[in-house]
Amino acid sequence: MLFTDLELIPEILTAIKKQGYTSPTPIQEQSIPHILAWRDVLWAAQTGTGKTAAFAIPTLQLLSQRKKLENTSKAIKCLILTPTRELAIQIEESLNDYGKGLGLRHTVIFGWVSQVPQVKQLQRWVDILVSTPGRLLDLVGQWYIDLSQVEIFTLDEADRMLDMWFIHDMRKIMELIPKQRQTLFFSATMPKDISHLADDILTDPIKVEVTPVSSTADTVTQWVFFVNKMDKISLLTTILNNKKMDQVLVFTRTKHGADRVVRQLWKVDIRAEAIHGNKTQNNRQRALRNFKSWKTRVLIATDIAARGIDIDELMFVINYDTPNEPETYVHRIGRTGRAGNDWVALSFCDREEFEFLLDIEKLIGKKIKRMENHPYHIEITRVLNKQERRELNREKNERKKMYRREAMELKRNKRRR
Repeated sequence: MLFTDLELIPEILTAIKKQGYTSPTPIQEQSIPHILAWRDVLWAAQTGTGKTAAFAIPTLQLLSQRKKLENTSKAIKCLILTPTRELAIQIEESLNDYGKGLGLRHTVIFGWVSQVPQVKQLQRWVDILVSTPGRLLDLVGQWYIDLSQVEIFTLDEADRMLDMWFIHDMRKIMELIPKQRQTLFFSATMPKDISHLADDILTDPIKVEVTPVSSTADTVTQWVFFVNKMDKISLLTTILNNKKMDQVLVFTRTKHGADRVVRQLWKVDIRAEAIHGNKTQNNRQRALRNFKSWKTRVLIATDIAARGIDIDELMFVINYDTPNEPETYVHRIGRTGRAGNDWVALSFCDREEFEFLLDIEKLIGKKIKRMENHPYHIEITRVLNKQERRELNREKNERKKMYRREAMELKRNKRRR
């Protein structure tokens, strides 16, 4: 099938052609006709399947046609919610790519930056608003945003937007938008409890599932390295000594952990930057630009901050910490293996994380290959018992004290300078 077979208007077909695309991805092929028919849609598909264009293209067409047929008021007609700033910016860029010449105005708002330029954009008139929940509710509370005329409500990364991080904000937002609307949900993973909640919000939705829920791409070769926690940085350094790994995305569980890995890599002359919620927006965008332009070889990220990182030719993803939620693993390795290429995802697993690994393998329905041929390999064959957990917690507390001493020493050195 070609995009010309999807009954898209000439302006959008021209924009798609300029982007170098001729054929839709499976998710685009299955969902665009339903969205153009004003149906609610629930996606369950892997990251990197073209889902942003799958909702951006038909949304632009619907609002453009409505605007030509009716003299609609200058109010927000479409609200697109995302969990992160990076993903919000990426969506707004897609709207700009596909919406040229349609006469529609769109803007993006998010927190941790001044609201002044965002408010100025909103006061000029906006048809499509892309936002993160916190800044949206903040500006609604200041009477800068009116959501009473929203016709299309899109929730990207629905599993994250509806979990404990955003559920209270979501309930407030749902009360602000009309009940009669078109609702579009996308999620790379769809746990049962989130699915039930989504069913309560959508009306007779079309469910689009292009790959098994919570599966991983076959084009990604997956390996797990069993290693002691204290040896992880040494293992990472050893792996990065391979110069062929010239662009690597590394995931850590915490913000402080990301910063610590960056410091340790710089000590061995490996250029790395971190991206997480404690960084300013300018720092995050600069780190992302440096990584995409190959100026920075290694980008260390936390899970939430990594949403929106879209790099077609990203070759390597490394899980420095095995995620404690199996769905998170699917999101992480979804950053690579795009466009049908064969890429690699590596995971470091210590004794405490072995239980998480078993949960991941249960979710994806296959056993991840073990890499035993490395200098820091340890044997792990079972889940820890209570006594072993207590011993590990004791060691963890000792490490925390060591890290605190290290941080205090860094502060003292800065004062001396």
